[in-house]
Amino acid sequence: TTEPSSDSIPTVESVEDNPDGGCHIYRNGYYGSTIAVVEGILEVNIIQMTSIQMTESQAENSLVDFVVTCQGSLPTDVCTVVSDPTCQVSKSMVCDPIVVTDECLLTIRRAFEEPGTYCINITLGDDTSQALASALISVTGGEST
Repeated sequence: TTEPSSDSIPTVESVEDNPDGGCHIYRNGYYGSTIAVVEGILEVNIIQMTSIQMTESQAENSLVDFVVTCQGSLPTDVCTVVSDPTCQVSKSMVCDPIVVTDECLLTIRRAFEEPGTYCINITLGDDTSQALASALISVTGGEST
């Protein structure tokens, strides 16, 4: 338990059961802690979506590049969730580690197996925070809008 003392330093009293003799051990003392405030990833924006043109022999999947920016701390991983147009039913999720140096500007390439309209959620994260951007994309046989 923690109780405030008259000098504004919290004191700690700990009670432990001794399993052998059934007696209690009482400990009294002071504790201190340090709080580190981190900025975190504040904002994510999808600034461009570009369909990758391929030859017909390569056209198993439609590829789309997403250009993403962020504000705040630099991310260490990116996750992309592809869902139905209502953003309710998830169809796939891909997570990758990333290395961003001094500016948060990255291109994420994702494959779509069939034409249709999709909800895309792109999440950038680091050890202490996450930020999300969403977009609707229409994929039509190698082209997207």
